[in-house]
Amino acid sequence: MPHHLPDMLRAHPMQPSDMETIRRCIEACFDCAMACTNCADACLAEEKVAELRMCIRTNLDCADICEATGRVVARLTKPIKALMEAQLDACMAACEACGAECTRHAAMHAHCRVCAEACRACAQACRALREAMPH
Repeated sequence: MPHHLPDMLRAHPMQPSDMETIRRCIEACFDCAMACTNCADACLAEEKVAELRMCIRTNLDCADICEATGRVVARLTKPIKALMEAQLDACMAACEACGAECTRHAAMHAHCRVCAEACRACAQACRALREAMPH
């Protein structure tokens, strides 16, 4: 599967010093969005779907927030620091909530275990970018 993000980031005229941290954050956000979307779908296919309502809800919220965060972080031209910080904070909060909810179901459902891992990785990548931002 082609992976164009590194080439696009290298080709961009704006080259911030923390480009590798930015790339990892973008990739983690999109990976988490897909994991959450797939986890919600897998939850809907489970026999006891009613027990997974909150998981589905947090999956969908997290997927939307991660996708938006990935797109915002990918825009390298003159980011507004306060908005970037708020977006990263929202993504970390969504990932932490979704990861905690999926962890509750991880022993019974492998898709929840995988999703919780993706959420932890995304929150960590967002935190690393947030900490790398100039003060």
